[in-house]
Amino acid sequence: MADVDVSVSALPTGLASLADGRRGFSGVIADVRASATIGGLSASELERRLLEMGFVEGARVEILHEGFIGGDPICVGLDDMRVALRRRDARSVLVRPDPLR
Repeated sequence: MADVDVSVSALPTGLASLADGRRGFSGVIADVRASATIGGLSASELERRLLEMGFVEGARVEILHEGFIGGDPICVGLDDMRVALRRRDARSVLVRPDPLR
């Protein structure tokens, strides 16, 4: 299967995709919503994997580092741990950004 760009065209007001953030971006996870096949994984499989890693509603996230070439992958502070994640997978994580940043 070919990779399909997952663009969440109609995000609910006040939410942003984790993939669109840059270093220092932080907030609280509002939803995990994969909408297409990514990297050979079905949407439901990607959602399951993200949830198992701890990307759950209410968890605090912050982008700590970005890869040198193209900003991919990203290192995300997820509550009390760090997780490396490709931006194509991070597109499925919807965040309510911190208003003070």
